[in-house]
Amino acid sequence: MDSQLPDIYCPFVPQTNPHVPQVREHLDRWTRKTGLVHRESARERFEQADFGAFVGMVYPTADSEKLDLVADWFVWLFLVDDQLDDGHLGRSPDRVRDVVALMQNVVEGRRAGVLENEELPAAVVALIDLWERTTPTAAVHWRRRFAWHLITYLTTATTWEAGNRAAGVVPAEAVYIEKRRHTGAIHVCMDLIEIVEGIEAPQSIHNDPRFITALEASCNVVCWANDVYSYEKEQVLGEIHNLVHLVRHHRGHGKQEALEHVCAEIATETERFLHAEAELLAAHPELAPMLRPYLDGMRSWMRGNLDWSRQTPRYNPDDVAQYERPEQYLESTVLGVEKH
Repeated sequence: MDSQLPDIYCPFVPQTNPHVPQVREHLDRWTRKTGLVHRESARERFEQADFGAFVGMVYPTADSEKLDLVADWFVWLFLVDDQLDDGHLGRSPDRVRDVVALMQNVVEGRRAGVLENEELPAAVVALIDLWERTTPTAAVHWRRRFAWHLITYLTTATTWEAGNRAAGVVPAEAVYIEKRRHTGAIHVCMDLIEIVEGIEAPQSIHNDPRFITALEASCNVVCWANDVYSYEKEQVLGEIHNLVHLVRHHRGHGKQEALEHVCAEIATETERFLHAEAELLAAHPELAPMLRPYLDGMRSWMRGNLDWSRQTPRYNPDDVAQYERPEQYLESTVLGVEKH
């Protein structure tokens, strides 16, 4: 696929985590235990994607326990996302409202009502486990922000995106760019940098315009690179929520011109990140021990996402036929909503 795509500017050094072999084994056990992946066809596709390698690229400094944790979050997010993007549920906002409400109860501490449910969807079972392992030592403001990002991801994907699909609405570029950072759950993943690195960024830093710019730019780079690499897959699925597709739709560009436009915008966002990063470190030299690993985490995300996207069979344009029948790899038990 690389030969068909413009180069994506990325000045950051590739890294990988030494615990990748162990995390692959962990993911196999955890997805079986929680019921997230159990059919053979789904298991085969899951293993081919190699989420263990992905998490090792984007969190290269995590210890083994933390890498297992963030890898489980990855898999949870990807599998829920596939249910909403690739299947019929992504066009039926009413069908997933109840399961999203269960998830919201988990992250907002209303566990009693959730546990009374006798047949919890696998995604809710897994979320309970994830929440218990992630939040015990986290600061209150971190938990609040993380919960908000997680619920915003779920509600934006199940209402805004699903509503657009159902109505045949192609969103404006500016609206899409703002929503994409939520539908891609990238804020959730960036929040996990604090858990992985054992740091606590004060609320004042999260409110600093330079930090906001660095975070926003790095999130855009990750999401737009994903749109470039998943474009062929999403065309097969008829997906409209892709920046390359929107550029073609709204600007009248051909495929190659649209790809070049988005890749140029990725380069612009990368430079915007570098500028904000330098300004932030210059403004708060006393906070460098906390800021440096946070910013390095954003760099690792931009680099690792690009490298994994280039190698995973998930986005192989020569094998997009796998997406013509998503029912072969989607599991109804993940969200517990059967097709009518």
